[in-house]
Amino acid sequence: MMSSNDLAYIDENLRIIRERCTEAMAKYRSPDDKLRIMAVTKTVAPEAVNHAIELGIDLLGENRVQEYLSKAEAYDRSAEVQFIGHLQTNKVKYIINAVSMIQSVDSIKLGQEISRLAVKNGRVMDILCEVNIGGEDSKSGVAPTELKQLIDELSELEGVRVRGLMTIPPPSDSDIFLGQMKELYDSIASVYKGMDTLSMGMTHDYAEAVKYGSNLVRIGTGLFGARDYSK
Repeated sequence: MMSSNDLAYIDENLRIIRERCTEAMAKYRSPDDKLRIMAVTKTVAPEAVNHAIELGIDLLGENRVQEYLSKAEAYDRSAEVQFIGHLQTNKVKYIINAVSMIQSVDSIKLGQEISRLAVKNGRVMDILCEVNIGGEDSKSGVAPTELKQLIDELSELEGVRVRGLMTIPPPSDSDIFLGQMKELYDSIASVYKGMDTLSMGMTHDYAEAVKYGSNLVRIGTGLFGARDYSK
């Protein structure tokens, strides 16, 4: 069990994150714009997650289905949970009633399985299309040139609602790719109704992402500290 002293670093990290986000919003965005800070919980102990919730974090991002299922019962239920990791179609059934949004939809096959299970469970699942803005072989996501076709196909499905886009840009030349995502999002949102979410920005680039229109930043290491991703 972690003590309050063990968790004190989260208080300071969150203070810095909020301060930087506030500064970026004031500098680059209109007063009416909103920004959500997501706590990414990959390999983080539930005690640390719950401490962040006590500090006002109301949105959690889960990367791995099995890890989430092993920790879900220990989480403070007041926070919303969204899935942000690569998702296999055979794992959708485990989270369909547990999360409010799936941010990592990059194929019609995955969209169809989400749709099938959402309809079966009498719900509508909000989704984001993940875009591989840097064309990296190591990352998931639809190519920008194929995005419109994917959204067209997803929009025809029952039980899903496309709310926007998500990306993980290459760490080098981050500004360039963030700018490209902003242009892509604006062009897509002008065509498709109901688009209201641009999820981009992580520990190393969240302030820059705010500059380029992100309204949901996903922060793990910057909040919880360095973690062992080999777990």
